[in-house]
Amino acid sequence: MGYKELKQEVIEYSKQIGIDKIGFASVDEFAELKSRLKLQEQSGFQSGFEKGSIEERTEPTRLMPGAESIIAIAIAYPSRLKNAPKSVKGDRRGMFCRASWGIDYHHVLREKLDKLASFLNEKLEGFECKPMVDTGELSDRAVAERAGIGFSGKNCAIITPEFGSYVYLGEMITNIPFSPDQPVDDGCGECTKCIDNCPTGALVEGGRLNAQKCIAFVTQTKGFLPDEYRDKLGNQLYGFDTCQVVCPKNKGVDFHLHEELEPDPELVKPRLLPLLTMSNREFKESFGVMSGSWRGKKPIQRNAILALAHYKEESAVGPLIDLMNKDPRPVIRGTAAWALGKIGTPEAYQAIEAAKGKETDEEVVLEMDKGLKFQSATNTSL
Repeated sequence: MGYKELKQEVIEYSKQIGIDKIGFASVDEFAELKSRLKLQEQSGFQSGFEKGSIEERTEPTRLMPGAESIIAIAIAYPSRLKNAPKSVKGDRRGMFCRASWGIDYHHVLREKLDKLASFLNEKLEGFECKPMVDTGELSDRAVAERAGIGFSGKNCAIITPEFGSYVYLGEMITNIPFSPDQPVDDGCGECTKCIDNCPTGALVEGGRLNAQKCIAFVTQTKGFLPDEYRDKLGNQLYGFDTCQVVCPKNKGVDFHLHEELEPDPELVKPRLLPLLTMSNREFKESFGVMSGSWRGKKPIQRNAILALAHYKEESAVGPLIDLMNKDPRPVIRGTAAWALGKIGTPEAYQAIEAAKGKETDEEVVLEMDKGLKFQSATNTSL
């Protein structure tokens, strides 16, 4: 069997196992990406979650000796939540981004790639491969772009003609010399809606992201959230979707093709107050299947506190006072104090004053002072 026929068999098999798009790319150096990554590094725009050196991220043959081609895959995920519970006064809810709906996509795509590998292993003696999903060295986006899955949008997402940017990406380096597919033409044109609607200016220009300012990145950090992002977080617990939601290429796009990626409304839009006192075990049992749980419960709880402050939810004052007084984690105590000041009830301010006299952590005391400044600002405006 020739490689051309084998390629067609792989494409047909990919459809049978639920891969929505497949493409093939060369293992040539990603020279343009290398230049961009060096600029990102020099500018301090990296997230810190990246794996490998710039050379490893742009030279596939470094990752697998004998590499001849890369197979890229994409799986579509839903963009609309059916039967979404309402967030109302006294029963506020947070939100996980769409990319965290359903079962952790890393597992879903890895399973598809494993099936592809088994298929090729049976077809070809001496077959070798290196699969990756998101956490590998290669840029999923750069590979998908080269393989013709879609074009790289100004919002730094791969935009496919069929599914918009609501796709998960994965790839597999192989030692089979498959012929490469043609890239898709850029379709953004003069549109800048994603850049215009980015609340923090993280999209510094089309296709260039300062990850340090991106709300999606910020929600995954574990320390105190920088002051300038707290009011912009809204009720977001993990990730951020605005740069995808405003994209014209995503208008009307909503695919429910995979049962395992269907969102549980109670998990992707959970009640905020129960999150505040959830144990590690309870968190893992409830949210452990989601990709948004990968950093553990602490960032989610911190973001839940900030969401309650965003809503100025007075029913949260008692639980937040308990956190401020009793939680062993300074980030949670301090964020609770700031949130209490933001909510702004007399009980909240009194509690901050009382707790401040006993607090020994300097960062927490600073957050308490920030919380109390809300009271001063309110009194000044009266």
